[in-house]
Amino acid sequence: MEVSIVHSFFLIFAGAAVIATVALYTRQPLIIAYIALGALLGPSALSLIDEPKLMDEMSHIGIIFLLFLLGLDMQPSHLINMLKKASWVALLSSIVFAGVGYSISLAFGYSQIEASIIGIAMMFSSTIVCIKLLPTTVLHHKHTGELVVGLLLLQDIIAIAVLLVLYSIAGTQESSASQILIPIIGLPSLIAFAFLFVKYVLLKLIAKFDRFHEFIFLVSIGWCLSMAVAAEYLGLSAEMGAFIGGVALATSPISQYIATHLKPLRDFFLVLFFFTIGASFNLELLGLVIVPAIILAVTSMLLKPVVFRYLLKGLKEDASTSWEVGFRLGQVSEFSLLIAYLAASIGLIGIEASHVIQATAILSFALSTYVVILNYPNPIAISDKLRRD
Repeated sequence: MEVSIVHSFFLIFAGAAVIATVALYTRQPLIIAYIALGALLGPSALSLIDEPKLMDEMSHIGIIFLLFLLGLDMQPSHLINMLKKASWVALLSSIVFAGVGYSISLAFGYSQIEASIIGIAMMFSSTIVCIKLLPTTVLHHKHTGELVVGLLLLQDIIAIAVLLVLYSIAGTQESSASQILIPIIGLPSLIAFAFLFVKYVLLKLIAKFDRFHEFIFLVSIGWCLSMAVAAEYLGLSAEMGAFIGGVALATSPISQYIATHLKPLRDFFLVLFFFTIGASFNLELLGLVIVPAIILAVTSMLLKPVVFRYLLKGLKEDASTSWEVGFRLGQVSEFSLLIAYLAASIGLIGIEASHVIQATAILSFALSTYVVILNYPNPIAISDKLRRD
């Protein structure tokens, strides 16, 4: 039976409301509840929603808004300084994580190529989980938040490079050359365009019609999605385009007004994102992948804080800040899910190896969320003492 989009939204959001109530009563993280709901209602269980691909496309908008709002909180001068400082930390840590993931995968009998892809998937931390658990009005303006965001951005750049290589493998030699060249030219061009357009067009329009709140709301959404689409045309990720659009606006006082009014829209789509992760997972393969996935997820959660602790020591960071950054970055990334889907679709890895990456990501999301909400300031903390919006 074909399910309408209204029926699908009813199941997702009514179900999310019920399971969120249960989660709050039992003091569990809401993110985990949304993933569990997706697994329950998705094709592998009750099959009440059998089009997770459609949900995935809609949930992607939530990630775009999340990065746009993050950009609104980042002053360009602070961001550039942090990226310069943390670049070698991001590179060295990625190499270590890839090597460990590769070794563990080989030990479980996966092929050299599959172990390499699993190792690569271990390199990155989740932008969504990390930013979701950062207090938007406190930590973004503090040094810890800047470190986390800087490292995430550098990891995203590495992840985009990996995806470009995979796309080039899937395509012809001619197209792969253009796919590599266009983003190299496109990134600085997009940054220059964003700052010039904001300065000479967008801010003047907002200043002229700032009495009309609906106009500011519409212009903000239009600017965010325009930058996301422009980035995709230039071979970059939509998330990166949205982030650049946010940073370009961050120097204006209007940025905080926009950030406040877009948060409900962001949260709407993020529920879809976490639901889709659960719905997309094939539960029939759980028995085959659960052991390596648990080991990889636990290794990620234990290894990343240690590695970041010692690498950040080279930047003269104190121990408490370094440990907090490491634990906040302890999970695997949504980019890892994309790498798994793409590598499987072009035949580099099998379905089992792809689901190992997916299961590792889901488990690491859960582990990381529990660690952060129980120990560090965050918007969804169980303890009133740690809850910071």
